[in-house]
Amino acid sequence: MPSAFKNISTLAALLLPLTAQATNGYFTHGVGVRSQGMAGVGYALAQDSLAAATNPAALTQLGDQLDLGVTWFQPKRSAVIRGNPMLSGEFDANSDRYFWIPELGLSYQANERLSYGLVMHANGGMNTGYTQNPFDPSGNSGQAGVDLAQLFVTGAVAYQLTEAHALGLGVTYSYQMFEATGLAGFAGISSAPDALTNRGHDSSDGWGIKLGWQGQLTDQLTLAASWSSKIKMDNFEEYRGLFAQAGGFDIPQTYGLGFAWQLQPNWILAGDWQFIEYSQIKSIANPLAVQAPLGASNSPGFGWQDVNVYKLGVIHTLSPEWTLRAGYSYADQPIPASETFFNILAPGVIQEHLSLGASWSPTEQHALTLAYTRAFKTTRSGNQSIPTNFGGGEADLTMSQDILGLAWQYRF
Repeated sequence: MPSAFKNISTLAALLLPLTAQATNGYFTHGVGVRSQGMAGVGYALAQDSLAAATNPAALTQLGDQLDLGVTWFQPKRSAVIRGNPMLSGEFDANSDRYFWIPELGLSYQANERLSYGLVMHANGGMNTGYTQNPFDPSGNSGQAGVDLAQLFVTGAVAYQLTEAHALGLGVTYSYQMFEATGLAGFAGISSAPDALTNRGHDSSDGWGIKLGWQGQLTDQLTLAASWSSKIKMDNFEEYRGLFAQAGGFDIPQTYGLGFAWQLQPNWILAGDWQFIEYSQIKSIANPLAVQAPLGASNSPGFGWQDVNVYKLGVIHTLSPEWTLRAGYSYADQPIPASETFFNILAPGVIQEHLSLGASWSPTEQHALTLAYTRAFKTTRSGNQSIPTNFGGGEADLTMSQDILGLAWQYRF
């Protein structure tokens, strides 16, 4: 590995323990604090340099700037098992109660047509910690849970084709870390029980690309499209007995469309449609009932479905110093009712977000942005969710989230 990428991996290893997030499945609801203040809307906007991670074509609208931010994330997750002779009970997954998620963006306009950008952001992931192990009533297996965190570093370039249309290209390096504990109860259905649980944090990395377009069709209307490729990640060797394909855990492709409509000089209405293709990743999408051992080529997984996300937000410019934002998003439920048992480890059931945000610009160069998001409490009740070889019954999952972001912008 070239030394530059070794340095990125080292930085990622230091930052990832800070992150954990699960909003639209396990994808963040918005990249950048300004986008978070609109429930993640961003394909057709260019509010900060982190917009290049959503749509690299946005770089042509940004100029030279630096954005630094951090998000405080507090999920509340729990599970209930009912109708099972051995496992029934209520389980709290909040051994880790809050997390810090960093972000960084940089944009540079080389000339009237060409712009460059660099973005670092975290996807967070599936984090649970059950002090009372829901899979082992004896308690001999210790605390149960998983910790998945993903960091993305994207270098991007954008070109202004015409006065109205811009294209962007991004190359993304991704680094992820994973740990599972307390899963000894699944050893009997694992292809490699010595690489199933309690192996500490393992890491892997991979590369992907992004393509984006923004077009200003009229003075008031901008449309956009963006695509992020599937990222083929190296396997988690220490968990080759848990994930399909001997530890495979690739990152799914996403794509979407967006619009921004200038209603009045001080009002913008914007919206996105985003599609996350979880179904193409075997470790995520395979149902638990698959007749193969954990870790096999087509082994059981979390049973997640593809997700459509619909986002709508507004921007109101009060004055040259103050800008207000608000937004709402709704996502499909990724977890079928039949798959809730294994998803006790990853209860990514959130479907609705409501966000508020504000930016204060005391000078032309400096701005501070604050955003708050409430991810509404969602319960996914199981239906034929616990296999008979685990005693039958149902598993119900519940999650809510509070998300608070703060960012500083400096325009050169």
